[in-house]
Amino acid sequence: MTERTIIAVTGEDRESFLQGLVTNDVTRARGGIVYAALLTPQGKYLADFFLVGQPDRILVDVDSGIAPDLYRRLAMYRLRAKVDLAETDLQVRRGTGPAPEGALPDPRDPALGWRLYGAEGGDDGTDWTALRVGLGVPETGAELHPDAYILEQDFQRLNGVDFRKGCYVGQEVTARMKHKTELRKGLARVAVDGPAEPGTPITAGGRAIGTLTSRAGEVGLAYLRFDRAEDEMQAGEATVRRL
Repeated sequence: MTERTIIAVTGEDRESFLQGLVTNDVTRARGGIVYAALLTPQGKYLADFFLVGQPDRILVDVDSGIAPDLYRRLAMYRLRAKVDLAETDLQVRRGTGPAPEGALPDPRDPALGWRLYGAEGGDDGTDWTALRVGLGVPETGAELHPDAYILEQDFQRLNGVDFRKGCYVGQEVTARMKHKTELRKGLARVAVDGPAEPGTPITAGGRAIGTLTSRAGEVGLAYLRFDRAEDEMQAGEATVRRL
């Protein structure tokens, strides 16, 4: 299981502070959980996380590898807002079986199970890589990186962006992409037959058209130029086709 860091945002302005920064509607996290991202002003990915609304705070559940940078950026944006930030000792348990009391459903896809915040972490032994790859769910550091645009990584399908909430950092670029007739590039589930590791370029007719980003057995995720993708593509010695 990927290590997670839980940051607590407290103070009377905590909701409005986050609402002006992140891609989703923070009010929907009251007593629940939402998935969201922080973007650059140019609309590119900086971090993705879950927001958990509790009576006196909002928890930010983020991959530990990017937590220090997210904390720094939140502190930078704080300015005169009446908010405080603190890293907590909370941990995340998750699973796909019966949910324990207090658990919250993963907002990206019901098949991703539940998340529970408390003193103990861990999971129920689910093969999370196979599950997310099979569902077409991007992951921090694999599909989600500083050159990524969230709509190309299926954030709309995964309930990670709200187009009615108003302004947030990177909102203008994201809205323009939303109103395009069709995305030319983006995340795709692929069948992979043969040896190919994540990071292998994908070609079609000798032209580079994308990259294999994750793999679980014979199923993978890829970032593809849709207008150049063919029925049969190559990734190293492997044959690749869209699912």
